[in-house]
Amino acid sequence: MKLRGPAGAVAGLAMALSLAACGSGDTSPGTTGGGAGAAGGKVGIDHPRADSDFWNSYIKYVPEKAKELSVDLLPATNSQNDVQKLVANTNALVGQGAKAIVMAPQDTGAIVSTLEQLANKKIPVVSVDTRPDKGPVYMVVRADNRAYGQKACEFLGDKLGGKGEVVQLMGSLSSVNGRDRAEAFRDCMKTKYAGITVYEAPTEWDGGKAAAMLQTLLQQHPGIKGIYMHAGGVHLAPTLQVLKAKNLLVPPTDAKHIFVVSNDGIPQEFAAIRAGQIDATVSQPADLYAKYALYYAKAAVDGKTFTPGPTDHDSTIIQLPNGLEDQLPAPLVTKDNVDDKALWGNQIK
Repeated sequence: MKLRGPAGAVAGLAMALSLAACGSGDTSPGTTGGGAGAAGGKVGIDHPRADSDFWNSYIKYVPEKAKELSVDLLPATNSQNDVQKLVANTNALVGQGAKAIVMAPQDTGAIVSTLEQLANKKIPVVSVDTRPDKGPVYMVVRADNRAYGQKACEFLGDKLGGKGEVVQLMGSLSSVNGRDRAEAFRDCMKTKYAGITVYEAPTEWDGGKAAAMLQTLLQQHPGIKGIYMHAGGVHLAPTLQVLKAKNLLVPPTDAKHIFVVSNDGIPQEFAAIRAGQIDATVSQPADLYAKYALYYAKAAVDGKTFTPGPTDHDSTIIQLPNGLEDQLPAPLVTKDNVDDKALWGNQIK
């Protein structure tokens, strides 16, 4: 693979957990006994942004899952992709009596000091979708983002027969998610599809930047036949607009078709797959992100602890240097399974 810049542990085991003195009762995921609401422990939650279809879907799930799990949830804040606002919102939630915090820091390095301050106050943190680089976390709830990049690479590599040119519309490399997806895609291409040239476009999760960079790359390299979008929630619409403007938004049966694989699993991506406009996406479980973020926040308030290993909800908890991470399943969606009713993107209204 040639790389260029933007310009040029046994299955079937149940989750192992132990209860601290203050924890009691049934601890299986989804139960509601003895939770934060019963103990009087409020949970604060900050949403990371409202300019992404994926995150807006997650936000819709939060009150539903809070009710389902009997979580005493404070009114949510939104940090609008700004770490300073996240810090201020977190302080405000603590001031309102939050005994645990759910957040999704988009800059996974800049949040370290805030995590340390919360730990000193004995306020546990659950991080959703992103894994802080450092700083103590009770649990990270996310999927294996390196697997996203690997799946995207293999899909495009096979579609192109191991030869040609592709674009990687990357998120922000200050985010562990952007780094994981980018590195895995890059490494896979280098190892498995050396005949494919990859053009990288760091979009900072910004749709406008994605459109401008893709426009430029398609002008400079008209032979591009594949696109990997790190986030359909922000990249899908601008990508389709650029392809349409260039008369390249054609079905897979057309020789001009550019194969597109995305990440998120939002309804809009599913519609685009059905229409033949894009070819695949990795379904990030927005519903499970909301459910298990609140589940673990409630468990933290109740003094419960967890250990690495397989869970009873088809995931695996792994050990991190600064806490634990529950890696939830994230399937590849293509025209073959896009109508699967089990996918959250086919359930949300």
